[in-house]
Amino acid sequence: MKALINRRTIIIASIAFLIAFITLISVNAFNNAGPVTGIANTITRPIRALATTVAGTFGDIYAALYRYEDLERRNEELMNQIAELHYVYRETTEIAEENNRLRDLVAFRRRHGGYAHVQASFEGWTSDNWTHTFRINRGYTNSNITPGMGVATEGGILLGQILSVGATSSIVITVLDTRFSAAVFFGGETLEDSDGTALVKGDFTQLRNGLLVIDYIDDHIAVNQGTYVVTSGLGGIFPSGLTVGLVEMVHNHANGIGRYATVRPSSPFDSLSLVYVIIGFGDTDDNAPILEPDETEDAEDTDDLEDMIDLSDLLID
Repeated sequence: MKALINRRTIIIASIAFLIAFITLISVNAFNNAGPVTGIANTITRPIRALATTVAGTFGDIYAALYRYEDLERRNEELMNQIAELHYVYRETTEIAEENNRLRDLVAFRRRHGGYAHVQASFEGWTSDNWTHTFRINRGYTNSNITPGMGVATEGGILLGQILSVGATSSIVITVLDTRFSAAVFFGGETLEDSDGTALVKGDFTQLRNGLLVIDYIDDHIAVNQGTYVVTSGLGGIFPSGLTVGLVEMVHNHANGIGRYATVRPSSPFDSLSLVYVIIGFGDTDDNAPILEPDETEDAEDTDDLEDMIDLSDLLID
């Protein structure tokens, strides 16, 4: 038995030695892997191909993740730039709006040198289904305004008139309110060269349409769609020259007697911010201040319009 085992051992060792010898000779003689290594390579080629594919796939995934992180970073940078541009745009828009407001105020002061005004801030609407009113931050303790005074924009557009005055705030009825009325003229730049005069007033039936009414227009008065309606100053309630609006339509009364017109107000009701209460007009000093000094306000808020006119050359063109 031992002889048999020794013989098998010698045979196996001899075969292994022979394979190793042949492989070594093949590598040295043919400068390649030899037949045995070739067989091994053939057997393992699919596995190596799979491993290469898997490695390539993971490489592509890593590259995609890197590109994604880079895109995220660039996107964040762009979003920050957009936010900065939005900020600059808002700042520029506010400056432009303030510039335009001051230009209108200067022009209004030059056109109406005899008007004295109090600046007030719009505080909110107090309207209901039957009225059209808003609140301002001026009352009898911080100004000298009284009921009945006119309220306009810096551009000379009539907004309405003071209804009631409280301690630190007041209520303004707008031109659309049924309690509002004003003497106006049509066409021309002044009352003297106008086509005629009439009375414009708020009307309940037109309130929801955002329109005023001029009733019983004389037949000799030329009134057409698009005609400007401007305060005439008659009656002494409002100064002459304030823009009320444009005629939208001229109608004949159903009974055939007279005409009436609907007027679209020029008032910027959807963007009110600062308004001006007309506290004096007519035979007043031509250098009357556009803003009334107020000890509760900063100096910048109490400068008169003459100071603003001196600064008008600095406004952006």
